[in-house]
Amino acid sequence: MRSRFNFALSKNRNLLPHPASILSHKPDPPIGQPFVELGSVDSTNNYATARIHEGLASHGSIFFAHDQFAGKGQRGKTWNSRPGDNIVMSLILEPSLGPGTAFSLARPFPLSACIALSCHDFFSRYAGAGETSVKWPNDLYWRDRKAGGILIENICRGTEWLFAVVGIGININQVAFPETVRNPVSLKQITGRDFDAVALARELATVLDTRYNELMTGGKTRQLAAYNACLYKRNQAVRLKKGQAVFDTTIQGVSGGGELLTRDTLERSFTFGEVEWIL
Repeated sequence: MRSRFNFALSKNRNLLPHPASILSHKPDPPIGQPFVELGSVDSTNNYATARIHEGLASHGSIFFAHDQFAGKGQRGKTWNSRPGDNIVMSLILEPSLGPGTAFSLARPFPLSACIALSCHDFFSRYAGAGETSVKWPNDLYWRDRKAGGILIENICRGTEWLFAVVGIGININQVAFPETVRNPVSLKQITGRDFDAVALARELATVLDTRYNELMTGGKTRQLAAYNACLYKRNQAVRLKKGQAVFDTTIQGVSGGGELLTRDTLERSFTFGEVEWIL
């Protein structure tokens, strides 16, 4: 499975009116209500986005696919998943709903960290917290192997952030992967057990709901600390590539703005997409 993080801004016209003015006096619907199971789709993010534009989906909706045959990854890459084996789903969020300003279109990283932390919380229940980590910015890792990833695509009107479509893929029962997929691992490979992927997706929805509510009610600083506590290779030397330059550096953490912080002969910071991991 391949997946990456992406803050792609939609340039679609004729967007449906934002319902925040109607719903702002009500609590946010729980994440996972409704939870819609799909037999086969090209991409759950595509499907969720289409439902938004048709006025058929709103905050908290989850679309789970038993088969995704053209999944999307960051920068046009593909997201590979064997039919029926894994969690493949998209969650719809309306960032302007709820109290406070936990994050914004100009500073969206707290949302990314919240989703990644939720996936870590969920996966570590089965795979072990000490060996489960988040690889910057939001890949899910077990030891040095990739267990899942997140793709966030946004629908905006000007500077107004209408919707975030959060694609999540986590390897659950798959044990054979294409040779082109780099260092994958699944929950079955870790535990030797078979799992009900739908039941686990519903469980993940409850974790997402808890973490999202925490974020929206003043938990941004606490979540950043928790994110850094489970950061892959923190305080360890790694090799990164920027342009044509390859260099060794030590991961220090991630800033509130989402920059990767490292130290070698210099203290450095990198935005997403600026450097590539050399593993």
